[in-house]
Amino acid sequence: MDSLDAVRRQSVGIIGAGAAGLVTAHTLLQDGFENVQLLTRDKSVGGVWERRRIYPGLSLNNVHGEFCFSSLPMPPPQNQKRLSGGDMCSYMENFADTFLAGKIRFETEVLNIRRAIGSGWELQVQDLRTEVKQVLVYDRVVLCTGGCSEPFIPESLSPDAAVKASFHGLVCHSAEFARHLDRILEDYKATPDYSVLVVGGGKSAQDMSALLTRFGVKVTVVFEKTHAFLAYPIELPAIFRKSRFLSIMASHIELRTRLERFLHTTWLGGKITRAFWDFLTWFSYKSLDIPENSPLRNSHSLFWGVLTNEEGVWRTDSFYALCNEGKIKLIAPARAVKYAGNGKSVLLSNGTEIEVNAVLLATGFGSSWTNIFAPETVNELGIGRHPQLVDVEEHVWDYTSFSNPPASYPCSEEWVSSIYRGIVPARNINHRDFAINGALSTTNNGYAFEVMAHWISSYFLGDKMRLPSSPEEATKVAGRNAAWMRRRFPGMPVCVNQSNNSEVAFWSWPQAMDDLLEDMGVPIMRSGGNWLTWPFKVITPAEIKNLREERCAKREMDLKIVN
Repeated sequence: MDSLDAVRRQSVGIIGAGAAGLVTAHTLLQDGFENVQLLTRDKSVGGVWERRRIYPGLSLNNVHGEFCFSSLPMPPPQNQKRLSGGDMCSYMENFADTFLAGKIRFETEVLNIRRAIGSGWELQVQDLRTEVKQVLVYDRVVLCTGGCSEPFIPESLSPDAAVKASFHGLVCHSAEFARHLDRILEDYKATPDYSVLVVGGGKSAQDMSALLTRFGVKVTVVFEKTHAFLAYPIELPAIFRKSRFLSIMASHIELRTRLERFLHTTWLGGKITRAFWDFLTWFSYKSLDIPENSPLRNSHSLFWGVLTNEEGVWRTDSFYALCNEGKIKLIAPARAVKYAGNGKSVLLSNGTEIEVNAVLLATGFGSSWTNIFAPETVNELGIGRHPQLVDVEEHVWDYTSFSNPPASYPCSEEWVSSIYRGIVPARNINHRDFAINGALSTTNNGYAFEVMAHWISSYFLGDKMRLPSSPEEATKVAGRNAAWMRRRFPGMPVCVNQSNNSEVAFWSWPQAMDDLLEDMGVPIMRSGGNWLTWPFKVITPAEIKNLREERCAKREMDLKIVN
């Protein structure tokens, strides 16, 4: 094993300059790594919040204070309610300027990742300005490409399909909406009765639809199911929304406390838990005055799902308000099938045709890992999708709160890749030279990315950690977690995009972070409280601000014990 000084002199390549990449680079630098470089194909930092991707009306799901890092406070949002895309973009740029000056290589696309001969990693990259290709070599690599960088576009609705069907209107994915917004508004001004079809019912579809409607554009949204949402007549106190309260009610793969075991393993607790989520769903609909017959009630489940928006209090110009007023037309449940062939219409699954001038595809994202690994590297790391590797019957989680689950998603038998903790490919666990940040799905990415960055730094430094002893053990643990995800989120497509859902701890992110903190040998349940108040203690990034010092102290103690 190399000395700490030798390890810190070794090079680390971080792929991606979104939130996960930025905080990982900062954490490694703070831990003494001397040769850290971020690579991004973008012209500026931010990832999904990169400046060219944001537009007016784009907002963040999280309430203020939930998405930031401990080293840099998040300024209050401009509208005092929700962080906007502009708020997030400015924060990421400020973070990079403050802590990572000279460490980021922009407009550099990673084409291929493969293990170098002997040790380390070779990255074939292309400079997007000069189109020159070269091979970069790093001793260690952290993959931070996230799950929202590679648009998924159904082939039948693609721009090529539109051209073949003689549909000459604009067709673009939501990831490119900001770039095309001016054209849409210009066409709207020049074309009588101009209309736009938005395909999808998620957050991006809602943001785009509301913005265009506020400009006066005629918008129709078609979806099979829309996202669930949280809403309330007044802002919820932080003790409910920023504490462990919702995570306790949601359940985790391990139930650490007596309260969690009561809520999820007893008859009465199970009834209380499901009644709570049913009430929260009803209360959210009620808070936004969603009519009983509205297509907006055709939504995913708050309890069983991972597709949820934080809508908050009623806003007169929100997507939901505009739908209630009839200013946005909704067609659901239905799918956009293909372009009709008459040059101006889209055929829907209900047999109808809708005449539109532009089609915006809010159809989600595919894995950002697909095109950057050769098949042999995928096999070596074990990051490809595969059938369940463990006996499903071995893991039951017969929680009473799990009664009457929805039907399983079609690809559930081909679940997710074997990635330990959503951070390290199980087959590579003993090498300590490759990690992932940003593939764990939570409702508090700022806190989660930062804890994972510390976990990765400890892992690279060779710290004494709670880790599987072998690739086989790591694969078994990852398989158990895959079985948990199948049980906990049976109707969700978490098998579709492993770069976004290699592990899922949606509402239960505090418990998942406790698992990682415990791996590092530092205190868990850090927000404190006594036997009565601990579920309601507000969780903030400040409680992990000194995590580096805690890890250093533990490392020194471990070295003294060895010596």
